[in-house]
Amino acid sequence: MDSILSGFSSALTLIGTLDRELLRIIWMSLQVSGSALVIATLLGLPLAAFLGLKRFFGRGAIINLLNTFMGLPPVVVGLFVYLLLSRRGPLGFLGLLYSPSAMVLAQTILALPIIGALCHSAIVNVPSVIRQAARTLGATPSQEAVLVIREARYGIMAAVIAGFGRVMAEVGAILMVGGNIAGYTRVMTTTIALETDKGNFELALALGIILLTISLLINLALRMIQKRGAPGEKR
Repeated sequence: MDSILSGFSSALTLIGTLDRELLRIIWMSLQVSGSALVIATLLGLPLAAFLGLKRFFGRGAIINLLNTFMGLPPVVVGLFVYLLLSRRGPLGFLGLLYSPSAMVLAQTILALPIIGALCHSAIVNVPSVIRQAARTLGATPSQEAVLVIREARYGIMAAVIAGFGRVMAEVGAILMVGGNIAGYTRVMTTTIALETDKGNFELALALGIILLTISLLINLALRMIQKRGAPGEKR
């Protein structure tokens, strides 16, 4: 019990003194996950809007794939990206394996189906009367799409936050393609796993506290967005 309390005390000291290594790891985590989130959103939102507003052959199959890939195992993504970027892979000449770019790619693949599927769900749940009113008033297809996306904004924001929570907590894929290199590709989740194996519980606990705090903030933000977007709530 004393060792546990001592570990927590040391962890809080690391956080309170803004330990340089701790801050470097946190910054790398936010940089990688933030980049992956932006790319996944830029790809997922237009795809969701296209699937929600257009009718074409194969649309149902694409939606089913998005929903299926929401539960894509991280280690499978890691294996795919590893084979893609390895020296003998099709993109091996880029030399991206064991780099932050490889980690961003893996996390983008993980976040994209979540953001795409949840954004699509938010868009198709917009009342059809809104689209009909826009057409009656002479709105162009692009103006209609913007209006629908605006009405679905709370669901879209919730989708983006859910995607961010997914990538921030991920460890398997980025460990495979990033290599957990100190000062270069080491992020919070991989560092927690490594330091726990080494018995360095102070740093692991400090990062665990930070990660839990970020998770709490994500869930609070998601709850606030869901409340604002609920029927009957003032907008």
